[in-house]
Amino acid sequence: MTKDDMQYEEPEIIYIPDEEGNEEEFEVVMKFEVDGSDQKYMMVVPLNSESEDEEADEVYAFRYEEEGDELKLYTIEDEEEWNMVEETFNTLLAEIDEND
Repeated sequence: MTKDDMQYEEPEIIYIPDEEGNEEEFEVVMKFEVDGSDQKYMMVVPLNSESEDEEADEVYAFRYEEEGDELKLYTIEDEEEWNMVEETFNTLLAEIDEND
């Protein structure tokens, strides 16, 4: 393994169907578990040709479960759960920024 291999990590790409059933491409930016919970969460950003030139402001959060090779995503509809996920995400981002 070369030094370049260690610095570059292949992004994880997932496909999520929209309301019409068309699969949209998303990059997983972070996966984490919330303390005191066995729930797993992921933050994703859309990958589409229109947003490559502009800042991608949209970050989506999902609760997820893995069963073998299958990934099940659940939307976060509870405001209290959403606030907990958002706070954890922001804390993790701040820690990453501190380490850079």
